[in-house]
Amino acid sequence: MGKSFSQLTKQTEDNGPDSMTSPLEDTQNEDGKGGDVAQFPYVEFTGRDSVTCPTCQGTGRIPRGQENQLVALIPYSDQRLRPRRTKLYVSASVVVCLLLSGLAVFFLFPRSIDVSYVGVKSVFVSYDQEKRSVYLNITNTLNITNNNYYSVEVANITAQVQFAKTVIGKSRISNTTAISPLDMKQIDYMVPTILADEMNYMYDYCTLQTIKVHNIVVMMQVTVTTTYFGHAEQVSQEMYQYVDCGGNTTSIKALPKAFSIPHAAE
Repeated sequence: MGKSFSQLTKQTEDNGPDSMTSPLEDTQNEDGKGGDVAQFPYVEFTGRDSVTCPTCQGTGRIPRGQENQLVALIPYSDQRLRPRRTKLYVSASVVVCLLLSGLAVFFLFPRSIDVSYVGVKSVFVSYDQEKRSVYLNITNTLNITNNNYYSVEVANITAQVQFAKTVIGKSRISNTTAISPLDMKQIDYMVPTILADEMNYMYDYCTLQTIKVHNIVVMMQVTVTTTYFGHAEQVSQEMYQYVDCGGNTTSIKALPKAFSIPHAAE
């Protein structure tokens, strides 16, 4: 016991007065050295079996082959969580949507379909002497103009002929005809008519040899039904025409005044 004390005293004396330090001072000196070491930057020695950590801003490495197993925690303040030019992208998307909507409205907005009655193209006349009847097969011509930027279909054409406020002939054409966008198509249709019964007096007039031209005035009524996008639209026209009941004719004869009455299909 006494020997140990003497050795400690001798060691203290050998160290001199400068080496007399307390345990607290030794602890502080060690902390100072640790602080000096912490000031050095972190240097990692990597090899071929590691890859750059994508969430460490390029300063860390993870073992190769564990990219799909490790979970990265990204701070809320990370710039990658705040995409740049967000307002620009949103504004550009809104402008593009408005532009596409405007173009769709412009091209798909329904426009009028014009129907123009050209006149009588030809008349084929026949007589029944026993019944004192006159048969007229009147062929008419229509011009149908499509003002839309899409095709329309002519569903049917309904026509009738009146003479002296009496209907003497009717016709209906149901074959479908397509008209291209911004295009016009000419369509011919025939209406068979007959002058008989209470109008048998017209037989004498139409067969009278002393008259070269046997013109009668008839009223042509035509209704054109068109369809597009499941919507049906009707356009009607009325016109007074001169028709020669004394022989076959192929020239177009019409009175100058005509009027059209558009109707929406029910």
